[in-house]
Amino acid sequence: MQPAKHLVAWAIGLTLATGAHAQQTDLTVYTALETDQLKAYQEAFNKVHPDIAIKWVRDSTGVVTAKLLAEKGNPQADVIWGVAASSLALFDKNGMLEAYAPANLGAIQAQYRDKKTPPAWWGMDVFGAVVCFNTVEAQKKNIPLPTTWQDLLKPEFKGQVVMPNPASSGTGYFDVAAWLQLWGDEDGKGGGWKYMDALHQNIAQYTHSGSKPCNMAAAGEYVAGISFEYRGHTNKAKGCLLYTSDAADE
Repeated sequence: MQPAKHLVAWAIGLTLATGAHAQQTDLTVYTALETDQLKAYQEAFNKVHPDIAIKWVRDSTGVVTAKLLAEKGNPQADVIWGVAASSLALFDKNGMLEAYAPANLGAIQAQYRDKKTPPAWWGMDVFGAVVCFNTVEAQKKNIPLPTTWQDLLKPEFKGQVVMPNPASSGTGYFDVAAWLQLWGDEDGKGGGWKYMDALHQNIAQYTHSGSKPCNMAAAGEYVAGISFEYRGHTNKAKGCLLYTSDAADE
């Protein structure tokens, strides 16, 4: 009989597994981090643990979350890393995580970690929502630069906005959560829902991943892509003619 694995969470997601296979040379890591982020982490890890080979299983937060819940009775992951804190809280509620206190835990602010001692999960980073705006294509189409979320509702943006699907993307989910916090839920009747209903009229496509809208804007497929700041900055660094705005709104 194969011994059961126990999951420990790193938050926004790191999870460490303990148990019978703690000394194994293969470490299976489920993550929603961007592929181009993984190399630096793996290199740093292998400098300290050259005898451990990481096996990455990567997908969007929603897919990773569903996969882990489906595998609850027969866990395949040793580590959960780079998924939303909301997913980690769900795993903890289902008894899937093993408490673990990492070194320097005290340096992590209380709002970015599990409140239990030792914690079941803790945060590794915080990201911000941005609008990736293709200035060249916008000029061709005479579309103004958006400086607030409300600007994306203007008729000029019809069919020119792309955003992550909140059902599969952690980025999309937290966009929705932020809008509901900004303008209200009120059991589906608040300003947040009214904003999303209006925004939907201008959406050209809902994507599976949180980074794809920014990539599509960078490629000139659409003018505006709702994404997160890491992908916006990396695309700009590659020379893409993008303006990234945090679309702060009143």
